[in-house]
Amino acid sequence: MIYIGIDLGGTNIAVGAVDESGKIIGEFSTKTFAQRPYQEIIRDMAFCIGKILNNLHMTEDDIASIGIGIPGVADQKTERVIFCTNLGWHDIPLGEELRKYYNKPIHIDNDATVAGYAEYVAGVSKGTDSSVFLTLGTGVGGGIVINGKPWSGFHGIGSEIGHTTIKTDGVECTCGNKGCAERYCSASAIIRMAKEALAGGAESSILERARGDIDRINAKIVIDCAKEGDAVAVRVFNEYARNLAVTINNVADTIDPEIIVLGGGVSHAGQFLLDAIQRHIPSLQLYKTLPYPRICLASLGNEAGIIGAAMLGR
Repeated sequence: MIYIGIDLGGTNIAVGAVDESGKIIGEFSTKTFAQRPYQEIIRDMAFCIGKILNNLHMTEDDIASIGIGIPGVADQKTERVIFCTNLGWHDIPLGEELRKYYNKPIHIDNDATVAGYAEYVAGVSKGTDSSVFLTLGTGVGGGIVINGKPWSGFHGIGSEIGHTTIKTDGVECTCGNKGCAERYCSASAIIRMAKEALAGGAESSILERARGDIDRINAKIVIDCAKEGDAVAVRVFNEYARNLAVTINNVADTIDPEIIVLGGGVSHAGQFLLDAIQRHIPSLQLYKTLPYPRICLASLGNEAGIIGAAMLGR
């Protein structure tokens, strides 16, 4: 038997067949074209599943279940998407519509949650009892695994770590609140802070790397400049690391997981990022003499969405 995992994004629909161990054995993807009616997008999910089955010489009978990771919130009991901003979806009967093509058990959860679950099943947090995954990209997503199961809370929003408040009356967030972790711990936050620093007239190699165009600045440029010792970049990155350490410590104080996993684009900074975070943790840690969650980098990359979604049915 195989488990189908669907990573539904605003740009691509990535679908994979996953075996019991969490290994992808077949993949197919297509563009989302997010402005289309939801029925057409779900039809393309089914099309991708069909392609995979054909390539593997399998049939619908070989499918144990179908899991879907969405950039939003779903009601797992009704299999409906409550909202999915990137797609403009509100109260969409995803499970009901997909079952018109494949009458199998369907599981739906947040994309960061399923990525975190993938790391638990087949990645860096495999073998642990509890873990928290933070994806550091355009925004900040969270995935929580407790006692071997993904935890999304009673209402499906239990892992929205990016929208916990770390600065009262801070920078306004896209969600409408102010001071969310997402506004201080994402790649977007690094870009914003760098632009603010340069607006004051400070000299920096950041602008040179961006070919003199402030709008070309991205997180990688800032991080690379920080690694080289550029004063502005170092200041921005240290502030970023402090904010991320505060968020991580909030997770540690609230959940106390065995491991906290960092994924997403910013995590590509690797050990440079981990070292910067660890410099701030001792001053934040509540119980200085007790063990602290291990902080490490995600290992599955882009495969995490498919693997985690598929394993929701395992």
